[in-house]
Amino acid sequence: MDRGYVAGAVVVLLVAAGAGAWYSRSSPEPPPLSIVAGSTDTATGVLTVHVSGAVVAPGLIEIPEGSRVADAIAAAGGALPGARLSALNLASPVADGQQLLVPEESAAGATGGAGAAGGKVRVNTADLADLEGLPGVGPVLAERIIQHREAYGPFGVVEDLLDVPGIGEGKLALLRDAVQIP
Repeated sequence: MDRGYVAGAVVVLLVAAGAGAWYSRSSPEPPPLSIVAGSTDTATGVLTVHVSGAVVAPGLIEIPEGSRVADAIAAAGGALPGARLSALNLASPVADGQQLLVPEESAAGATGGAGAAGGKVRVNTADLADLEGLPGVGPVLAERIIQHREAYGPFGVVEDLLDVPGIGEGKLALLRDAVQIP
C-alpha cells in the first residue's frame, strides 16, 4: 500500500508539472516594459507657455523643456522698451501651461509697491512693509504673497491672489479695492 501511495503521488506531481509547462508555453510573453529614467510629464520635451504684457509678440509660445523665464520672454520676441524685468525672476524655471505677465513701467508708482494711482498697493512690486499695510495682511501673509510672486511670477488679475495660502474669498473682498495689478 505504501508503494501505491508513492506511485500515485508521483503521477500527480508529473501531471501538475506537465500542465504547468504546457500553460507557460501557450501564454504569450508580455511586451517588454521600458522605463525611462528622468522622464517628465511633457512627452515631447516642449513646453507651451502664455507670455503676455510688455513683450513684442504676446501669446502662446513653445520652448524646450528646462527653459527659464528669460528664454520665454526671448521666444516672445523680447521685452518692449519700458518693460519692468526687475519685477520678474528671469532665472526661474518655466512650467508647461504657465502664464507669464511681463509688467510695464508706469509713471505712477514705478519705483515702489505703494504710490499707485488712488493710493493702491501694486502687489507685483510691493515690498513686505507695503503688503503689511493692506487690510487683513500681517507679516506672515505678506511673506506668502511675496513667495508666491517669486515662485510663479507676477499676479495677472486680482483673483490670482486666491492662489496664495491664507487668502480666501473674504480676504480677497478686503483686498480688491486696496491693490492694483497691472
